[in-house]
Amino acid sequence: MTRASVFWLGLGGIAIAFLPWYGLEGDGLLSADWLSAYPSAATGPALYQILTVGRPWLLLPALPWLGLIGCALARDERSFAPWAGLGLALLMLEGFAIIHSGPAWGWVAALLPADAKQPGLGYGGAALGLAYLMLAARGLAARSYCRGDTFTVGAIALVVSLIALFVFFPILTMLASAVEDNAGSWAPGLFVDKLLSSSIWGAGCITGGVSCGVAWNTIFLAILVGVGATALGLAFALLTVRTGFRHKRLLRVLTILPIITPPFVIGLAIILLFGRAGAVTALLSDVFDIPRSRWIYGLPGVLLAQLLAFSPIAFMVLIGVVQGVAPSLEEASETLGASRWTSFRRVTWPLIRPGVANAFLLGFVESMADFGNPLVLGGNYEVLSTKVFFAVVGASHDPGQAAVLAIVLLAFTLGAFYAQHRWLGRRVYTTVTGKGDSGIPIPLPAGVRGTCRAIAMLWTALTLAIYATILLGGFVRALGRDYTFTLEHYRTGFSAEWGSHGLLLTGSAWDSLWTTLGVSAVSAPLTAAIGLVTAYLLTRQRFAGRRLFEFGTMLSFAIPGTVVGVSYILAFNVPPVELTGTALILVICFVFRNMPVGVRAGMATLAQIDRSLDEASLIMGARTGTTLRRVVLPLLKPAMVTALVYSFVRAMTAVSAVIFLVSAQHNMATAYIVGRAEAGEFGLAIAYSSALIAIMLAAIALIQLAVGERRLGRRALPSGELAIEGAG
Repeated sequence: MTRASVFWLGLGGIAIAFLPWYGLEGDGLLSADWLSAYPSAATGPALYQILTVGRPWLLLPALPWLGLIGCALARDERSFAPWAGLGLALLMLEGFAIIHSGPAWGWVAALLPADAKQPGLGYGGAALGLAYLMLAARGLAARSYCRGDTFTVGAIALVVSLIALFVFFPILTMLASAVEDNAGSWAPGLFVDKLLSSSIWGAGCITGGVSCGVAWNTIFLAILVGVGATALGLAFALLTVRTGFRHKRLLRVLTILPIITPPFVIGLAIILLFGRAGAVTALLSDVFDIPRSRWIYGLPGVLLAQLLAFSPIAFMVLIGVVQGVAPSLEEASETLGASRWTSFRRVTWPLIRPGVANAFLLGFVESMADFGNPLVLGGNYEVLSTKVFFAVVGASHDPGQAAVLAIVLLAFTLGAFYAQHRWLGRRVYTTVTGKGDSGIPIPLPAGVRGTCRAIAMLWTALTLAIYATILLGGFVRALGRDYTFTLEHYRTGFSAEWGSHGLLLTGSAWDSLWTTLGVSAVSAPLTAAIGLVTAYLLTRQRFAGRRLFEFGTMLSFAIPGTVVGVSYILAFNVPPVELTGTALILVICFVFRNMPVGVRAGMATLAQIDRSLDEASLIMGARTGTTLRRVVLPLLKPAMVTALVYSFVRAMTAVSAVIFLVSAQHNMATAYIVGRAEAGEFGLAIAYSSALIAIMLAAIALIQLAVGERRLGRRALPSGELAIEGAG
């Protein structure tokens, strides 16, 4: 018997005999309040629940542990797999069969008393499930799965289980709830009625009128944003790479800022500039006598805000694609007599099609998933994300309708992924090979160059105005009406004073800020760890179901945040896993929402690392876990920085998913800002947003400093050689 097997067996025994079996109220184990009532019906372990409280059904998941003890005494790890698998199955059966109101299925009610009820699983149930999972993995390794590598089998089992629980299970729960009525009964006819409702599909108008169906509004807006963001991103990329534009650095900085800005903050700045009482509106009214209007509310305002927010993402995708176009192909075209415009249209454009398709897809998906900007600027122009929100928290409170709307939103998103795949087809777009390519890119056609320059200048001017508004809006009483300097907005949110017990944080924003920082700080390293381990398994290991495993890791990227929020509410508001209202559900949401970026960054970096390094470590006697920690992980620092920065920033700025998951005790900064904007407190909302941007810039610098740079042991060239190389 190995020490690891003894550890997992011991954890299972502790889970059954000592740990609280059901979920604890409040802060859980972090609070000592539950100890005063331990053991009891609310805090007791499984053994106490069976013997004292009268919950004999908990014997089902506990009995397989005795079988595992027998296998351990017989030193037969191969038999761990069936016994642990049985324990997992019985644990899930017991958790789903009995809920708050009693037995969930009729045949269970016939076997148990009428008062058989239970809350969701707690630390005891979770620890026993983890012990069973790891013991099952050790049993499979003993049967030579993955060449008998226990670390690999355990890592695969853990990641697959987490993805199944926190990605597939919520989506399947949402799909199931869509075909149920409010009483939980099977009602496919009601699902069809809701799906074909005129409020979703309308009369087919897509011009922005009130009579339009919300589905057509959403897809029309997403297409406009996808096309517009792609065009803007391509213009910036061509201007940066293929021209002598003198303000490239300023353009790059301005395209990074929206990525670390909460998406709806741009909408707030647009209101402060172009709203009925906005600064630009007031100027036009006073100087040119142009009547004030509310034109910014509706399709124009949402479109403008989303273009400003999502064009930088398209730029980041397209700049690498434009750089990768081989100059020799364009030179060959000109040598054969083609004009610059013909070369651009027949050679350059086809080679950047993958980047254009990816940029459009990202803009399309981001627009459909965006919640903050339509909420702030939408007016009478409804989209699916806001419709889902009001179906959950509005006066109607119809979770079934929210599930139907979320399914429509998910179908549109997956349809966009499929359309992109079909458009690219099986064509080959390779332009970077092992052969040298020292050609000089041909100048852009004059019309293309002029158009790109004009677009960039207009976008730059508008972006500078937006961020000047964000910076200024927190320091004046009311932008557009009263420009008196004040710190009142910051004092309202972040005031502090000395009291008899020391420093007191009395500002209204402190609670949401600490929650946001805590959740982001916890979720970022977990996201990076799970993402990089998953990337290692996908690139370095071969096992059955690998393609399905990879699809599961990327599925959460394709799911809009609004759909994630609704599915988490439906899945984790009832036993066996009750998480709503806790900080843990926020952490879990961010981890599995942002994990695909860590996976992709890790896979890209691992593709550059020779497998011989891993093999050398294994040959020297190191285990797979040690090899990953001592050899591979130090070489993954670039991917680690990417995963940490992205996950931290997204956790700080996300709104579409967490708006459903926050609670009075655990409120997030973005939810707080949306609430202040809805109440008309734009100055406080802008001030808080400025503070978030500053915090994220500092956090990014700290992450870079903490992780450090990857050291490859290469010698730098002497200064003379550098000079010769530079001259060459």
